[in-house]
Amino acid sequence: QVHLVESGGGLVQAGDSLRLSCVASGRTFSSYTMGWFRQAPGKEREIVAAISWIGGTIYYDDSMKGRFTISRDNAKNTLYLQMNSLKPEDTAVYYCAASQTVLLGIRGDEYDYWGQGTQVTVSS
Repeated sequence: QVHLVESGGGLVQAGDSLRLSCVASGRTFSSYTMGWFRQAPGKEREIVAAISWIGGTIYYDDSMKGRFTISRDNAKNTLYLQMNSLKPEDTAVYYCAASQTVLLGIRGDEYDYWGQGTQVTVSS
């Protein structure tokens, strides 16, 4: 069992940056593949980025590639998402998730544990 808590969301203007954090407690964080997902109002949840348990393999959705950076600090049990050049279409609730079954999951059903989410709002 692992408990995930996101933070770092907020209201920013287009072009600004934010860094989201996800702190994990419970079983060994370093053994989990981690992912960031987001869900905008009226839309389905979508993958943002994922990182393997030792950080050697990373996936980005094409629309986020080059603007967002996922990273993890296993010593601090923390997952990060650095978001630059934010756009209004990035507005969503952002969730971190942990998987103990896949090396690099890009589907929500591949993840076993979820945080409560943090709201990111980007104004134009």
